[in-house]
Amino acid sequence: MTLSDTSTWLPLDGLAPGFDANKAPVVDDLQGRSFVLHDDDGGPGRAVDAEIAAGETFLVDDDLYYVQHHPSPDAREAVSLFLDLRDGRALVVTTTIGDHGTPRVTQRFRPATIGGFEVRGEPMAPSTALIGRRVLWVYSREHAYEHVYLSPHWYTWQCLAGPERGLADTDENTVYRIRPGIHLFAWREKVIPCASVTIADHRDARRLRSHGVLFGLDATGEQPAHFTFGAHGQLLSMTAHPAEFDPAER
Repeated sequence: MTLSDTSTWLPLDGLAPGFDANKAPVVDDLQGRSFVLHDDDGGPGRAVDAEIAAGETFLVDDDLYYVQHHPSPDAREAVSLFLDLRDGRALVVTTTIGDHGTPRVTQRFRPATIGGFEVRGEPMAPSTALIGRRVLWVYSREHAYEHVYLSPHWYTWQCLAGPERGLADTDENTVYRIRPGIHLFAWREKVIPCASVTIADHRDARRLRSHGVLFGLDATGEQPAHFTFGAHGQLLSMTAHPAEFDPAER
């Protein structure tokens, strides 16, 4: 593989074998339950099925769940659902494979409240809390990456171990605050047609934990590829910008 020749980079489905070694066990806490979500922008309520049969459910924190619905093999859309049953809040992320454009795979973020639950705390909203952090993420014994969170729109990744070792790029990202210290981190790659949605617990700098999904096109460039994963991490360093140059200030 020639590092600068992006045509030789590994396709999404080539990354999958073994990448899910650190994935958390799924839970059945939400089996048989459904929820009515009301968009924070005032849109109409809609029922959301959170049954385990619809995909995989992960327990992120007390009463905080990540549900990844599995699309059909030829679907061009995947839905990630985050439910905070303690605070009555939710976030729906829809990832869509487009016909063209850069990035090819795009994402829509819809914060909501959960009908029938007491709504408490702050809304799930865009956040700049990760900017300046450099984090090591280990997905398996063979797969490790570092992330550098640059700005509200960009982050840089570098593969430290695994089949992409030596590769690095800067791609679009989106961060939402889910709970204090727990953030949704999503990214959209421009070289490989794929995007990811993760939820990461940053409360203990030495024991970070994330759960997520990758969705995009396989090596043929025609068929969707979709798989969930998990990672353990740690904070490597923190950059403190002078106030007048702080990228968190748009």
